Amino acid sequence: MTTPIAIIGAGGWGTALAITQSRADREVRLWAFEHYLVETILATRENPVYLPGARIPEPVQVSNSLETTLRGAGIVIIAVPSHVFRSVMNRMLPDLLPEMMFVSAAKGIENDTLMRMSEVIVDAVSFNPKVAAISGPTFAGEVAAGEPTLLVVASSGEQLRLTLQQELSTPRFRLYTNADIVGVEIGAAVKNIIAIAAGIVEGLGLGSNATAALITRGLAELTRLVVACGGRRETLSGLAGLGDLVLTSYGKQSRNRRVGVALGQGRSIEQITSNMRMVAEGVKTARSTVELAQRLGVEMPISEKIHGILYEGLKPQDAISDLMERKLREE
Repeated sequence: MTTPIAIIGAGGWGTALAITQSRADREVRLWAFEHYLVETILATRENPVYLPGARIPEPVQVSNSLETTLRGAGIVIIAVPSHVFRSVMNRMLPDLLPEMMFVSAAKGIENDTLMRMSEVIVDAVSFNPKVAAISGPTFAGEVAAGEPTLLVVASSGEQLRLTLQQELSTPRFRLYTNADIVGVEIGAAVKNIIAIAAGIVEGLGLGSNATAALITRGLAELTRLVVACGGRRETLSGLAGLGDLVLTSYGKQSRNRRVGVALGQGRSIEQITSNMRMVAEGVKTARSTVELAQRLGVEMPISEKIHGILYEGLKPQDAISDLMERKLREE
């Protein structure tokens, strides 16, 4: 058994990561913000709020104490929503050490600063951290059930990504390495916005032609943003790009897609989110993505229309019409 893994965040994804890493005979600690959730998991070995039906193995240590969770950990996986990522990082600071390997498992771009989550880690700590990100086509329930899963671990440091690949891979949880952390993180964040758009198409009762075209053009604008941010175009043809985009846009378990379906059916974003316990990252990331695109001079018409629907009162039907009536151009 190697050094302990600390997983910060007991949402569906953090819980699934704890389950799959525990199967590899790792010492796994899982931190949950809510006291009652810790007590429930300890009593039932299940997370009924965020991942019902998935048994959490007895060896997984669950705690509400960051100090206890982080003590002696070699790998720290941060799996909290992007809008609370910095505040949780700030709470962790007294217990962080330079030798730790930090892995962002969050998918978003921070509002106000427009930072990727790995950049938030670097910005928050007082030392030069070893930082990576994991992403790919993953539904938490399937990972927890032990279904075959492929994803990417990205870092600018070759030794770090190779080490994490070896440490975190299991027979049913396979990691590929990628040096393009910019492309991997931007892809992970923006695909949620495209998935909302794909859900809107379904909610409006439009056909498969429209959905396929929407996802394809969404990939094109996502690629433009990645390149403008310094990432690699080819990253978007891999697991963290096309793979994750297809899963989130088509998969019935996708929260972002479900938000889009409800919007297309005429519900307001306030009505939708008031009944959601888990976060649909694309709702908040739409703000930062559009602002980042405008700052860089990148054309992102689909993302802009989703922003308009979420925050400016634009009707989904009008957004589709606007997109279809744009000036004709070469692909």
